[in-house]
Amino acid sequence: MERLWDRTRRSVQAEIVQVAMDLFLRKGFEQTTIDEIVAVAGVSRRSFFRYFGTKEDVVLGGLADEGTRVSAELAKHPDDEDLWTALRSAMLAVGDAEADEERTLAVARMMYGSPSLRARSIEKHLRWQSDLVPEVRRRLGPPEETADLRAAAVVASAITCLDVAGEAWTRAGADRPLAVYFTEALDAVHCR
Repeated sequence: MERLWDRTRRSVQAEIVQVAMDLFLRKGFEQTTIDEIVAVAGVSRRSFFRYFGTKEDVVLGGLADEGTRVSAELAKHPDDEDLWTALRSAMLAVGDAEADEERTLAVARMMYGSPSLRARSIEKHLRWQSDLVPEVRRRLGPPEETADLRAAAVVASAITCLDVAGEAWTRAGADRPLAVYFTEALDAVHCR
């Protein structure tokens, strides 16, 4: 059973995210200060930093945790399924199918346009490596002496494909589904 404290904490955190995202999208990420966020959200700076380590974490806070979800999703796929197909499906399954595409595009433009957000996004994606490499290594099997290198290379390639696809999708104004861009990027790397 979930405790009241945990529910309250999640609720306050979600409210701060909503306030901050509205400010970021209206004023710009770099132009919005933490002081403005806390004033509109009605919390102290100290409270803000209890929930978020940085302003960038407001936008990208959940990204690091998605690596664990992708790994769990990948583990559900049959072992004999093509690894690249399974990775593609697992990564796309974690995306928010109910997300407002217009808002998602605005957030993506903000992220790709802000050097600090971009750097933090790459840092969070690097955390996916530790989540995904064990499952990919298991799927690749022998030879043991190169299994870690091969698994790390596959995971890094897939994550980079997702990032490159996201940037292309953003530049194109979401003219096609992100999944199409991701598939094209994976196909470019994984020559069959």
